Amino acid sequence: MTQGSFVPASVILQELHDQPPTGPVTLQWLIERFGQQSFGIFILLLAIVAAIPGIAFLAGLLLLITALQMMLGRSELRFPGWLSNRELPTRHVGAVMQRAIPILTYLERGIYPRLASPAEATRRVVGVIVFVLAVRLLTAPFPFSNVLPAILIAFISLTYLEQDGLLLIVAVVGGMPPSHRGIWRNLAPAPRSKMDTGSCLILSASGPKQI
Repeated sequence: MTQGSFVPASVILQELHDQPPTGPVTLQWLIERFGQQSFGIFILLLAIVAAIPGIAFLAGLLLLITALQMMLGRSELRFPGWLSNRELPTRHVGAVMQRAIPILTYLERGIYPRLASPAEATRRVVGVIVFVLAVRLLTAPFPFSNVLPAILIAFISLTYLEQDGLLLIVAVVGGMPPSHRGIWRNLAPAPRSKMDTGSCLILSASGPKQI
């Protein structure tokens, strides 16, 4: 992916953790701080938050909005004023980020820029997959069943941020199997029952030619 200068996700989150704003943390502050990287960073942060019980639903809704803008090809992330200026719940997020940064640092040993792809097309594809996974996250029927979609979204956003086209393909494929299985079930012909087979034989015998 050709997206300009490369900065590891762990470094970005560490700076975010170590240099918080003097005022409240808002969506607008995050967008202004990260610019063109705001899509990937925001999805990664939301995926981390989505694994926390109690605020997963809000994170899922914001993921849907973010993914939709990526699907539409927006170059910058935007939210309505009443939402972008709202203070974010950072009390628990900071602790989760502090645990996530060492994990990201370890993962980045195997996730690095390779297999470049067009930035706009990649952004749209990532938006589609994140949108599908966000829907799965919001419709998770059991407690903690939102964790797996959140992990998949985090992995996709990490490979997107690290500009690792190879592992991004793996992450995208990993997020799509349920949809693919549904498509193949719809395309596959239904098995014939014994009654249907018997009816065909009777018609063949009674008609002037075989059907």
